[in-house]
Amino acid sequence: MFTGIVTDIGEIIHAEGEGKLRRFRIASAYEAQGIAIGASIACAGICLTVTHRGAASHGAGDTHPGSWFEVEAAAETLRLTLAGEWRVGTKVNLERALKLGDELGGHIVTGHVDALAEIVTREEVTPDDANWGATARFTLRAPKPLHRFIATKGSVVLDGVSLTVNNVEDDLFSVLLIPHTLKVTTFGRSEAGDKVHLEVDLMARYAARLAQTA
Repeated sequence: MFTGIVTDIGEIIHAEGEGKLRRFRIASAYEAQGIAIGASIACAGICLTVTHRGAASHGAGDTHPGSWFEVEAAAETLRLTLAGEWRVGTKVNLERALKLGDELGGHIVTGHVDALAEIVTREEVTPDDANWGATARFTLRAPKPLHRFIATKGSVVLDGVSLTVNNVEDDLFSVLLIPHTLKVTTFGRSEAGDKVHLEVDLMARYAARLAQTA
């Protein structure tokens, strides 16, 4: 389980395999000793299992933390996500799995991507104090019938980022990202036409299912 609070932006430094299985090596700022083999890490919102890990190579006397870890994406993940398009240099939002006692800063996230949403527009919103940096309003299109799980003021996960929905109109919905979020996630580089991983709110999914079977 995760919370949708991104703690690092990783970079694909090696990718191999095609078809039904791909393997990725991802560089991150996480300390290697803190990553357990078999641990779950959300990579762009996809819950993936660590199969190998090691310390990053630094110059003599460099004591900065850093690591690499390897994950594998199988057929179902490749079908539902953009992992099949990841190449060396691709940046991905990272989040370690939630531990008991951790602060739940976002909302309950499974790391199970439902589908791809498309960014329709990106609008820069300049605050009164320009020193704060610009925020950005993204309008996205959710694939039907998943759009019915998205509600105004509800929660949604986009590329692993927990966000609050501002407005909903049919299959379009909007979210507002503050300068900090733009800085510490890959959304700082996102633009109209890009596709992102969408995970709808878990409670909305179960509520809809209960309504169906009542």
